[in-house]
Amino acid sequence: MAAPLSSWPWASLGQYKYLLYGPLVWKVVQEWQEQRGLPLDSWWLHLLVLFAVRGLTYQFWFSYANMLFFTRRRRVVADGVDFKQIDAEWDWDNFLLLQTLIGATVVNSSLLPGLRQLCLWDPRGWAIVLLLHVGFSEPVFYWAHRALHRGPLFSHYHSAHHSSAVTQPLTAGFGTPLECLILTLVMGAPLAGAFLMGAGSVGLVYGYALVFDYLRAMGYSNVEVVSSRAFDAFPPLRYILYTPSYVSLHHREKRANFCLFMPAFDALGGTLDRRAWELQRAAYEGRDGGAMRAPEFVFLAHVVDIMSSMHVPFVLRSLSSTPFANHFILLPFWPVAIFFMLLMWCCSKTFVVSFYYLRGHLHQTWTVPRYGFQYFLPAAKKGINQQIELAILRADRMGVKVLSLAALNKNEALNGGGTLFVNKHPDLRVRVVHGNTLTAAVILNGIPSNAMDVFLTGATSKLGRAIALYLCRKKIRVLMLTMSSERFLKIQREAPAEFQQYLVQVTKYQAAQNCKTWMVGKWLSPREQRWAPAGTHFHQFVVPPIIGFRRDCTYGKLAAMRLPKDVQGLGSCEYTMERGVVHACHAGGVVHFLEGWDHHEVGAIDVDRIDVVWRAALKHGLTPV
Repeated sequence: MAAPLSSWPWASLGQYKYLLYGPLVWKVVQEWQEQRGLPLDSWWLHLLVLFAVRGLTYQFWFSYANMLFFTRRRRVVADGVDFKQIDAEWDWDNFLLLQTLIGATVVNSSLLPGLRQLCLWDPRGWAIVLLLHVGFSEPVFYWAHRALHRGPLFSHYHSAHHSSAVTQPLTAGFGTPLECLILTLVMGAPLAGAFLMGAGSVGLVYGYALVFDYLRAMGYSNVEVVSSRAFDAFPPLRYILYTPSYVSLHHREKRANFCLFMPAFDALGGTLDRRAWELQRAAYEGRDGGAMRAPEFVFLAHVVDIMSSMHVPFVLRSLSSTPFANHFILLPFWPVAIFFMLLMWCCSKTFVVSFYYLRGHLHQTWTVPRYGFQYFLPAAKKGINQQIELAILRADRMGVKVLSLAALNKNEALNGGGTLFVNKHPDLRVRVVHGNTLTAAVILNGIPSNAMDVFLTGATSKLGRAIALYLCRKKIRVLMLTMSSERFLKIQREAPAEFQQYLVQVTKYQAAQNCKTWMVGKWLSPREQRWAPAGTHFHQFVVPPIIGFRRDCTYGKLAAMRLPKDVQGLGSCEYTMERGVVHACHAGGVVHFLEGWDHHEVGAIDVDRIDVVWRAALKHGLTPV
């Protein structure tokens, strides 16, 4: 049986827990109707607004802390947040819900007489709150926090909070009901005191709550923001304001640094770990070996469209940790995404968006600030190649061993599958890899073993060519859809003479009306899909993937592989892929790195290496999806 106040009473409601705000919303609607306008003097309205603004405070801090292109050099702990921690902290805002409901109870019961007279501002209240915070809130939290670290109290009420490996702003709100009730008492007592003394105001409630949340989110952000020079210039500040390093040290070791915001109480209680100040200096100055460590593998991605741009890990963790899908909740933020798209075009700088560790090696994902449709604009070709080239040269300077190009970044028409950069910079130490060899292997190993013929669109593309040449060697007839006889004959001549008969040029989709295995390398419209017979399976290597219109057919996803089980710190999904699954071109770069191969993988696919790369992927623990 669970200990009292160790689990949330609305846990079974899931996302429907927000319906508990129904009575508050109803109160606001009633007052709106009575006053025939927005009831600005309504505490019910202020409670709802405060909930939203406080939630945004934690969200903005989370976004900033996870903008690795800004903060990676000042991270306290270099590790990433994995899916396990994200799932555990999924309902991090339960404490906001609890405090809002408690506030509604106080308003409804009129426990504080000062609430009846709504005052916007009273400077006396700030003095009272400051005195009560230092004299009551700080010591109460300190002793309660120390108590929670003892015996059964820790195992029942506080261990889950410390199970989060890396502190995040959202970790600040993750806890049991008992922990959140203690936090509510600590936060509410100064406000209650100010109202009981007749000095409370709306401005005080907003100001104190937001400062409280701001400092909590900052402390758990895992990113140092206060310069160490400030502590050197005014040494007492070390005892007045804690730092993310201070909180992180407590979170990891659990034996010191118990204060709320003021380390002075740890000094008085004999629980001050002075290492926190040197850690703070090292993190702020970027001297932490983990945070400054250069990646050994980089996957150079790009944004697909406006909606998917909001799937990056620093926007909403609840979205980036699940496969991408278009959610209605994202529509109001579409104009914001448009603004950032324009800003990215102006800044034009490749930036880091995520990372993970595989067998002790740091792997990072960088993004080129270009959107999918731009790759098909002739005028944008030069600029895009410049951005990719700058990313390659930057990786080369950093000591990156392998850089893998994603989807459109290795487009044949754009840069010849990466050959442009390798030819231009023959002395590159970083190996440039398009990863298409493994992509071809994944696609080919998904074809039924009893298939006798295959219909191939995009037949003269880099992948189409490799697939056709591989299959014809297996004596599988390949119907290659292409209008160019010259391109077809060029590919056919590459096949051994005894297998050339298995490559057949077709110019219309009707030619495949009896073939149930379609290899799609070119986008298909609903009209074109209708030529496929019932029961057809569409294998895809086209970006973006085709839309499944046929209910009597099945549609494969883009070629992908699941990363090895020993991957660490992975907490975001790669576009529409499941957790722990990456596109095959990404996986191809990983295999290239793990094998220590010293050649560039650019340009045309070496058909003879398809099976070699496939066996290497399986050997290193990558598995097909």
